[in-house]
Amino acid sequence: MVKEMLKEKAGYLLSNLLSQGGEYGEVFYERVRMCRMQLEDNKIEKVQWGVDEGVGIRLIKEGRTYYGYTTEPTFENLLELVKTLARGQGHGAVKMGQKHIRGWTRLIIDPDEKDLFYRAEFLHRANETARSYGDKIRQVMAVLMDRTRDIMVINSLGEVAEDNQKRVVFFVEVVASDGVLLQRGYESVGVRGGFEVFERVSPEEVARKSAERALLMLSARPAPAGTFTVVMAGQAGGTMIHEAVGHGLEADLVQKGLSVYKDKVGQKVASELITVIDDATLEDHNGSFTVDDEGVPAQKTVLIEKGYLVGYMYDRLSAMKEGKQSTGNGRRQSYAHIPIVRMTNTFIAPGKDNPEDIIADTKKGVLVVKMGGGEVNTVTGDFVFDVMEGYMIEKGKITYPIRSALLIGNGPKALQEVDAVGYDLGWSIGTCGKDGQGVPVSDAQPTIRIRSMVLGGTEV
Repeated sequence: MVKEMLKEKAGYLLSNLLSQGGEYGEVFYERVRMCRMQLEDNKIEKVQWGVDEGVGIRLIKEGRTYYGYTTEPTFENLLELVKTLARGQGHGAVKMGQKHIRGWTRLIIDPDEKDLFYRAEFLHRANETARSYGDKIRQVMAVLMDRTRDIMVINSLGEVAEDNQKRVVFFVEVVASDGVLLQRGYESVGVRGGFEVFERVSPEEVARKSAERALLMLSARPAPAGTFTVVMAGQAGGTMIHEAVGHGLEADLVQKGLSVYKDKVGQKVASELITVIDDATLEDHNGSFTVDDEGVPAQKTVLIEKGYLVGYMYDRLSAMKEGKQSTGNGRRQSYAHIPIVRMTNTFIAPGKDNPEDIIADTKKGVLVVKMGGGEVNTVTGDFVFDVMEGYMIEKGKITYPIRSALLIGNGPKALQEVDAVGYDLGWSIGTCGKDGQGVPVSDAQPTIRIRSMVLGGTEV
C-alpha cells in the first residue's frame, strides 16, 4: 500500500527534498472515493463514481513554495519528483517520529457500505415531494453527493497526521412558473458524517422548502429600491459573514494587501455585539475535520471579539512569515493543489435578543430569510448579494414577500451598523472557491439587524 510505503520512506524522501536547502518539507497523501447522483426530469440522469489517489510534495524555501504531485506514487516516481523540487544551497533538517495524530469521522450509516439503489431512493423521495405541489412546478433537480477522503501528512518537523473524512451533501433545486414568471427555490443539507443525516433532515423536508420557496416568489412583489433597515434571519445562513468578512480575515490575503482588515488587529471593526469565530472542531459540520491538509489539529479561532479584531486565520506558510503558529486553516482541494488559507465553519456568535422581538421592534425594513449568490471585493469590503427569499417589515410585522432584491453594502460598515443580535443560530453549507480550488465549508449567523443598508430593487 502507498501509505505504508510512505511511512517507511518519508524520512529518506524529505532528506533529499531538503538536501539543497529549505525551511520546511512535506509529503501529502490522499485517496478519495466519491459518488454523485443527479435526478432530473423524474429520472436519474447522471451517476458519477470513482476513486482517485495521489501524492503531493511541497518544499518551502526562502518564503517560496515549490510543489509537485503524481498520480502514480511509486517510490521511484516520488524520489524523482523530490529531486526535481530540490534547489539552492545549504542543508535542511529532517526529524522523524516525534508526533503522530490519527482522526476519523464518527458516523452511523457508512456511505461506503451502501449501493446506488440505496442512494437513488433519497432522490426519488425528494422529487415526488416537490412535484406534489402541482402544475406550477416545472423543473426539479435533486443531487446527492458523498465522499470518503483518506489523507496523511508527513513533514520535516517530525509530525505524522492522518484523517479519514466522510461527507454527505444533498440539495434540491425547484423551478416554478405561472406562465409569465420563472422563480427558483433551493435548499440543501450537508454534514461530516454518513447517511444518518436524513434521520435529522429528511429528503422530503429539503424538497418541501425548495418547492415552497419557488412558489412563494411567484406571488412576491418586485423589491423596492432604497435604503432600509435590514433584518437577516438566522435561517439565512452565514453567506454574508463568509463572503463579506471571512475572506478578508485570511492571513494570505492580508499579507498581500488584498484585505480591508490589514493592520487592524486591536482596532474596533464591528459593533460590540459582534463576535466572529472560525471553528473546525464542531462535530458533524460540513467544514469540520480532525487535522487540516497540513496536518495541523483542528482549532477554534476567535477572529473578532465584541467588535474588536483579535486575529487572522493562518496556514503554515502565512504563519511562518509572521513568526506565528498555524491556526489549522491550511486546506487544499486535493493532492494536486497547494494548501492555502481557508475558512472551515465560520459564524457570528449568538447574542441575547429574541429574534421575534427584533422584528417587532423594526418599524420599516426588509427581512432576509434566504441568501443567494453574490460578489465581494476583499480589498474594499464592498459586496452585492442576491436575496432568494425576502419580505417587507412594516410597523413590526412581516407583510408581503419581495423578489429580485439585492443587498448592496460594505462588510465592515454593515457589521458596525448591527444594533441587535438574536440568540438563535442558523447554518448553511457550501463549497468555498478561492484561487481555483474548492473546499467544503459551513457558515452561520443568528438573527441580526443592520440599521441601514442599500436594497437594490425594481421599484423606487
